[in-house]
Amino acid sequence: MKAQFDVWHHDVPAKGPPPVVLISHPDLCARVKHFNVLFCTSQRQSRKPYPYEAMLDRADGLDWETFADCSNLYLVESGRLLNQCGHVGLERRREIRTNLREFLRLSATD
Repeated sequence: MKAQFDVWHHDVPAKGPPPVVLISHPDLCARVKHFNVLFCTSQRQSRKPYPYEAMLDRADGLDWETFADCSNLYLVESGRLLNQCGHVGLERRREIRTNLREFLRLSATD
């Protein structure tokens, strides 16, 4: 069963399986063929995250510090998700939500 904020490996032809964070609404995750995701870096980082990135690590199911890019949402096919490797923890979920609102300019009111 797929759920919002799960971390999965995604099959990208010629690039390997980078991690992605599922962002689609929880009710949709159980029944859709496409998901909105955040792509993550799959190599080790030797820098601090940019303002639009959230750092994930072992606590989230990854082998090392990995940055989730919150500046773009991508649509991927369910069949391209290879295996679940983790779930984003509470503090980082809050950070991702804040980054998405800020960088996609999603305000509560106009």
